[in-house]
Amino acid sequence: MAIENNNVVTLNYILHTIEENGEKTFVEQTTTENPLTFLYGVGMMLPKFEENISGLAEGGKISFDLTAADAYGEKDDKAIAQLPADMFKETGLPPVGEVLPLQDNQGNQFRAVVVEVTPEAVIADLNHPMAGKTLSFEIEILNIRPATEEELSHGHAHGADGTEAH
Repeated sequence: MAIENNNVVTLNYILHTIEENGEKTFVEQTTTENPLTFLYGVGMMLPKFEENISGLAEGGKISFDLTAADAYGEKDDKAIAQLPADMFKETGLPPVGEVLPLQDNQGNQFRAVVVEVTPEAVIADLNHPMAGKTLSFEIEILNIRPATEEELSHGHAHGADGTEAH
């Protein structure tokens, strides 16, 4: 079976970023015990990621790079928020480098990285941590199966075998 829309795909990947000088920096990798499983073709993954693995079969391997424009976009220097320090009176001011879970007025959840802390404010970078970076993937397809009706109605995979962990 080859990967196509409405398939549940289970794969392993190794992810590096490629620096401007061409050097690769390791970011993360999955394991056979904890692979990535997702519903293909419903917008869960980066479009160019899906495009690169389209048509692969179980056991298939591919390596590819995604430019920042095809991944998480270029870094926006204006995507900085000044959060009032009193927002953190219960938890204490976060350290520089901490990732903050935030939510906008529409209920969308996202993460911001603390770049500066003053007595008055916490300055957070709202860019995706991978914004502005070229991503380099090594992929191995472990399993492909048709999505169940329940998965299709929910819009996401329920694990490699189709059963959602509770």
